[in-house]
Amino acid sequence: GSRPVAVHDGARSVARPAPPPAVALSRLNYLDTGDPQVAAVIAKVRRVIGKDIPILINGETGTGKELLAQAIHNDSPRHAGPFVAVNCASIPETLIESELFGYEEGAFTGARRKGAIGKLLQANGGTLFLDEIGDMPYPLQVRLLRVLQERVVNPLGSTKSIPVDIAIICATHRDLREMIAQGRFREDLYYRLNGLVVRLPRLRDRTDLAVVIQKMLQRESVAAGNTQPLGVAPDVMAMFERCPWPGNFRQLGNLLRTAAAMVDTDGEIRREHLPDDFFDDLRCASQGAAGDAPTAPTAPTAPTAPDPVLPESGRLQDVTVSVIAAALARHGGNVSAAARELGVSRNTIYRKMPAVEPGRAVDDF
Repeated sequence: GSRPVAVHDGARSVARPAPPPAVALSRLNYLDTGDPQVAAVIAKVRRVIGKDIPILINGETGTGKELLAQAIHNDSPRHAGPFVAVNCASIPETLIESELFGYEEGAFTGARRKGAIGKLLQANGGTLFLDEIGDMPYPLQVRLLRVLQERVVNPLGSTKSIPVDIAIICATHRDLREMIAQGRFREDLYYRLNGLVVRLPRLRDRTDLAVVIQKMLQRESVAAGNTQPLGVAPDVMAMFERCPWPGNFRQLGNLLRTAAAMVDTDGEIRREHLPDDFFDDLRCASQGAAGDAPTAPTAPTAPTAPDPVLPESGRLQDVTVSVIAAALARHGGNVSAAARELGVSRNTIYRKMPAVEPGRAVDDF
């Protein structure tokens, strides 16, 4: 039978010393796990650390932009100061101005007594990380530009300008140049923020997936207080390498956390510990790869599956079976895809269609 293996070689995972304290998990050295694209990003960042040059991090959601920003702060001369992260996409537009700039008592209806200190002043002496800067409301971009130019903050309802000393790191998954062309992002703010622009690769484009998984499993094991090292079965590691990981590190982290909680006493992560949507992603990747491959001259295509032929009995059960059968036919027997189209769970299809067995060949790889 297959033995669990470490994710980077052919031997069983070996227990290693516990990782250092949490802050050290976000150091540039820790993030450099062998991928040349990431190594190039880190090399560029090292050259500007401590020089108060703004950094703009591009990359898909979940590629580790905040982790990189935290590592930059921790390796900078400002490491003893605060690291304050603000996700511009997660704060309602009506609140983001008061969240960033703070406010005086009575500045607006519902304001706290004694006011509140905004994120800009909370980050004084340290680093402010503005995640999803492309989602910042256009009118607020003018106020942020003034802070960057004049290094002062005016809380809402206050006539005082408070000096502020912060390093700025921004991140986005959007194309800011395109947003400028559309009139949705200020060009002057863009050029103020992009002193150094780096791009983090998608997880599926990285060459260090095995090492990354190894580190993440070590952290999971330590966090759970387990003495049993975690390993990954060879067939599962092969699937990890093929997966497109549309959710990047966020998806991988959640998957490993769940799988680690489900493993047996041997500590091996096997395919039965993986969620259904992982196999859906894997199947879509396989179908996409097949579609990209060179093909011979095309033969006449098979007609699409017909709409369901409703049974003469008119019984609800019979109609339901016909609808499900037609959906399965349209999706080549793919239960997950049929369930998504019909807006039901896979279990509903299995229950209504006894002939469709969980784990049958069409749902496997």
